[in-house]
Amino acid sequence: MKPPEARTAYKQLFQLLEQHHNWMQQTINLIASENVHSPAVREAMMVDFSDRYAEGWPGERVYAGCKYIDQVELLANELTEKLFRAEFADVRPISGVLANLSVLTAFTEPGDRMMCLSIPTGGHISSARHKLWGTAGRVRGLKVQYFKYDEQELNIDIDATLRRIRRLEKSGKHIDIYMLGASVFPFPHPVKEIAEIADEFGAYVNYDAAHVAGLVATDNFQDPLREGTDSMTFSTHKTLPGPQGGCIVSHEKFADRIKKGVFPALHSNHHLHHVAAKAVVMAEMLAFGEKYGKQVVLNAQTLGQALTEEGFKVLAEHKGFTKSHVLLIEVADTPLRHGRAVEEKLEEANIIINRNLLPWDKRMGRDYVKPGGIRLGTSEMTRLGMGKPQMIQIAKFLRRIVFDNEEPSKVARDVTEFRRPFQKVHYAFDTTRDAYEYVRLR
Repeated sequence: MKPPEARTAYKQLFQLLEQHHNWMQQTINLIASENVHSPAVREAMMVDFSDRYAEGWPGERVYAGCKYIDQVELLANELTEKLFRAEFADVRPISGVLANLSVLTAFTEPGDRMMCLSIPTGGHISSARHKLWGTAGRVRGLKVQYFKYDEQELNIDIDATLRRIRRLEKSGKHIDIYMLGASVFPFPHPVKEIAEIADEFGAYVNYDAAHVAGLVATDNFQDPLREGTDSMTFSTHKTLPGPQGGCIVSHEKFADRIKKGVFPALHSNHHLHHVAAKAVVMAEMLAFGEKYGKQVVLNAQTLGQALTEEGFKVLAEHKGFTKSHVLLIEVADTPLRHGRAVEEKLEEANIIINRNLLPWDKRMGRDYVKPGGIRLGTSEMTRLGMGKPQMIQIAKFLRRIVFDNEEPSKVARDVTEFRRPFQKVHYAFDTTRDAYEYVRLR
């Protein structure tokens, strides 16, 4: 195929970008790992910092020209420490995965053992084994063991896990670090119990709060640092509605080794415009986060109940479905039969979700291509000001596609009309522009 002429490609690129923004204004986005940031966060990402370098820690740079960059980064760290009630924060990681790898670099050596959740039970690929190309196994060279899991409770089976740990330790297979947290994270993890046994056998504990950081920060989930973890890593763009990136919070006694795990071990320049944007979202969450976090959880529980009433099998009904932003729904018995079909059909109707493995899918012969479940999250729609009535209506939209087999284009028109009043970001200082407004600088 002949490559496009440069000017033609240039125009096409910006047309596609504007089309994406226009589409987002018309969609119901229920991706649990996404959110919409404020116009203020977006402004911070547009500054000249994006063209600069600042390797190292503020005040210890290997580049000149950082006198304002240093002040912004220190402010970002201070706001993060205050928000998470932490002695130390490092906002430099450029992703949640690299935040995890920085902690693994600080606390482990290649060949050490880690215990975490498996992927089908909600664990993130970054914690997976060598043969699965997980960051922990393939990059850091860790031997990965898995927590025992209670499929009904959608949580770590702590009694069975403690028995497994003691058997491993007795056989000489020492666990060096425990990685709590998950990509499917409806209920708080047994942090205290894991921290106690880690202390007994001389191990570290990290809590990957990528999905729930915004809830942890605002006292709407659990408090890992007070419950005994040595560190907490997280993404800055899920329930925490900031720019894409990562962060680490910990205790002062671990500050030096974590700093080195970030730089020089894994990061060179660390996306300075995103550091500025992280400072903005930390300030927003300090001011508005408690109310926002409560509404996120309430919306998730409301959506879970509404979906159940519309005929969906939402997992953990006996526990109120969730205590976070996320819902896990089994769709194998629906007319569409698997998560990929549901995902694709809903996208045609302007409803964005993702398919998801269920804990028992592997036993049923399913895989991530056509899993038995879907995963929904309420963070982004909550940020647009939606509440209980909207969650009930969203459940009806899903029923029309999955059970009633309505024409997706018809549902899409109704979704567009439904979204029309919800175009501003809430829980923020300044919302002068619409949430998905395309800002032209050319």
